[in-house]
Amino acid sequence: MAITAPTLTTDFDSHFLPPHMATNYFSEVAKRSVVQQLARKVPLSANGETIPVVTSKPTAGWVAQGAQKPASKGGLGVLSMEPKKIAAIAVVSSETVRANPGGYMQIFRDDIAEAFALAFDAAVLHGTNSPFAHNIDETTKAVALGTATADKGGVYADLNSAIKLMVDDDRRKLSGWVFDTTAEPLLNGSVDANGRPLLVDPVYSASTLGSARLLGRSAQFGDTVAGTGVGAPIGYGGDWSKVVWGSVGGISWSTSTEATVTINGELKSLWENNLVAILAEAEFGCLIADTASFVKLTEASAPAA
Repeated sequence: MAITAPTLTTDFDSHFLPPHMATNYFSEVAKRSVVQQLARKVPLSANGETIPVVTSKPTAGWVAQGAQKPASKGGLGVLSMEPKKIAAIAVVSSETVRANPGGYMQIFRDDIAEAFALAFDAAVLHGTNSPFAHNIDETTKAVALGTATADKGGVYADLNSAIKLMVDDDRRKLSGWVFDTTAEPLLNGSVDANGRPLLVDPVYSASTLGSARLLGRSAQFGDTVAGTGVGAPIGYGGDWSKVVWGSVGGISWSTSTEATVTINGELKSLWENNLVAILAEAEFGCLIADTASFVKLTEASAPAA
């Protein structure tokens, strides 16, 4: 979002200013990247990394006495992962920095970290403003949850169909699930063929479901998963070992009182207007080795009877 005006102390209610009100007791827990929790993190330098990828495996054969042993070989390729920069600038008045109403400056840092997590997931899952070569939505595999009728297994049968799509395509593995929190009610009310709840060992935190077991596999829930538009995914199943990511350090912060920043479409001098610009930057890389190793999970337009 473009900056239309700097943040001033007058933007806050006067009740924010007393020191004993400096803690934001009612803030939401910052949203974390679900992709970064599921995928493998690898070291990433400023110059990028090359990731070895197995393209074929050696085979073995039985050998009769005195017979020639079979020859075999494996293949190995490499894929490149380059760091891409994400950034955000906030402009506040010097008075706001000093007064820190409601602990605004710390809340701002948390909100920036959350914004980076949301942008990372949107890029990797949906390709939204993505600097990366591929995104998981490129897979052609999809299953609509709620398609199978109750007498045919319901959601349990739909999830098993997702596994079958993977197995039928060169024995690909489905190692884990990820769902948007909007899918939680659908799964909470679903049972397997023996009437047992589908979700097993759920872990609840911050008044929402964080993780569970689903059909013997880990299932993660987050607010950053669902796509937009009709028929957009509400979850994914797949082999998350096919996704690696890395970061060049963490989020770096810098401030300036002398630079010029575009505010409401015009360049403004920070020094002349007694303003402070806060710049947050991070560098992330992500590599998806095989988009076919994933299946999109959507919600059926009408619930199955």
